[in-house]
Amino acid sequence: MQNTTEVSVVISGAAGQGIQAVEQLLAGIVKDSDLYVFATKEYMSRVRGGNNSTTLRISCKPVYANIDRIDLLLVLNENAIERHRWRMTTSTIVLGEEKFVKDETNHVVVEFSKIAESFGNRIYANSVATGVLAGIMELNIDALKKNIEQYFVKKGNEVINANVSAALKGYELGRKLGLKLELKKCEEVRKKNLLNGSMAVALGAVAGGCNFVSSYPMSPSTAVFTELAKMSKTHGILVEQAEDEIAAANMVIAAWYAGARGLVTTSGGGFALMCEAISLAGMIETPIVVHLGQRPGPATGLPTRTEQADLNLVLYAGHGEFPRVIYAPGSIEEAYELTAKAFNVADKFQIPVFVLTDQYLLDSYYLVDDLPKMDIERHIVKTDANYRRYTVTEDGISPRGIPGYGEGLVRVDSDEHDEFGHITESSSVRKAMVEKRLRKMNKIIQEALPPKLSGPKDYEVLIVSWGSTYLIVEEALQSFLNHKIAHLHFSQVYPIHPSAKEYFEKAKRVIFIEQNATGQFANLVQQTFLIDTSERILKYDGYAYSVEQIAKAIRERLGV
Repeated sequence: MQNTTEVSVVISGAAGQGIQAVEQLLAGIVKDSDLYVFATKEYMSRVRGGNNSTTLRISCKPVYANIDRIDLLLVLNENAIERHRWRMTTSTIVLGEEKFVKDETNHVVVEFSKIAESFGNRIYANSVATGVLAGIMELNIDALKKNIEQYFVKKGNEVINANVSAALKGYELGRKLGLKLELKKCEEVRKKNLLNGSMAVALGAVAGGCNFVSSYPMSPSTAVFTELAKMSKTHGILVEQAEDEIAAANMVIAAWYAGARGLVTTSGGGFALMCEAISLAGMIETPIVVHLGQRPGPATGLPTRTEQADLNLVLYAGHGEFPRVIYAPGSIEEAYELTAKAFNVADKFQIPVFVLTDQYLLDSYYLVDDLPKMDIERHIVKTDANYRRYTVTEDGISPRGIPGYGEGLVRVDSDEHDEFGHITESSSVRKAMVEKRLRKMNKIIQEALPPKLSGPKDYEVLIVSWGSTYLIVEEALQSFLNHKIAHLHFSQVYPIHPSAKEYFEKAKRVIFIEQNATGQFANLVQQTFLIDTSERILKYDGYAYSVEQIAKAIRERLGV
């Protein structure tokens, strides 16, 4: 291989072979070797067997998106090559044990298992593989040692030493394979942080003042719950694994009622059970923040894959009519910032606020700058003896008290109620309360996040995306710089900022890109602005878009 600015590495093997360990180790080693890295994974819903893979883009320039191209394919089982054949080129080099790679033209034999056994256990094969890849790319050997020691720190010195030795042997072998890659180092990388989406959502919750989290585990959202559990002692977060999703959501409502700032994290199938709780929050005007990591449905669907098909679910969840806000972060940075913002918005407007991510965003790593400090805004009042929880106000926002803070009695009721919180069947009071709750939407819309436009201002074609496809589309459009194509991205998908209509009206053609089968956001835009949203590029096979796939789809659509 010749000198290059980037290499795309794919490691593929069976569940239980440590593919995720190699990803985490190699990403950390690359970062500590002063190189940029983007990593993402795809995996089957099996504890053992099947075939999983992780893709790492390693570069001397920032990289933020998923690609198809494979430069180095490291295989650990017999199924790996055929699963990735469509991604391979004539330049792809395949590394692996002879029985797996012997039929490939560009192959290099590395007996990972035999090397691992020389250190006492075949399980060390993933450390050998990590070392081989680090050696090929001449990554920092001290970074290799440090990251392996940190990864296995809880396993004891014997395991640490065996894995370090296996990795160093792999490193030595990698240097001798004749596949030397020289990637220019970038000192600015040292100031950056390696995060994935799950970490960012968890850190955003902490930045937003979260001090209670409840969940019933469900992929891919469980990682957020796990990250918050790790941080619970440091940041004073009460963590509760509930007996089911219904209990988890109701616990968070109760936490907000008592003055805490709570988060429930779940996925589509789990959220389906929470809809009654969301309606309860709407009636009693108690805040709730819900993180929903999307995966393909219906039912169990593809539990470890990715999709953007739960927008309608959160948009219409809960019976009755009441306001809500839905964020859909387009990057790891936004996953942090919008999760923090969700707590302030929920508190201010006393509504459900949703952070809609997906498996692709949650499981992807890349380098980010230091995350900004977020202000925590609290909207709790001290009550008096005549406190009325549901005072009818001009903007619909009633003063929210909590039990024990002041003299007042804080009544909440899932039945319709008067200003004091007493049950009522008065038609006039019912009408006033419905209108009071809905009046909040006026201010919510005013404070909505506007979409972000990139590309030429005199565009003729407008590509529209939302959520996790943002950075993939951004990179794909780099190959269209000579065309009048712009990109409009939405990180708040409800309510939609009114300014969006001007962008749509200016374009000669508007093309929506979504990872669902029906164009859920395009439908919402059509409903909101009464414009034509019929041109759509849709993907719903469970796999994330790649830069190449989006670029090809746009070319075919435009005939360029």
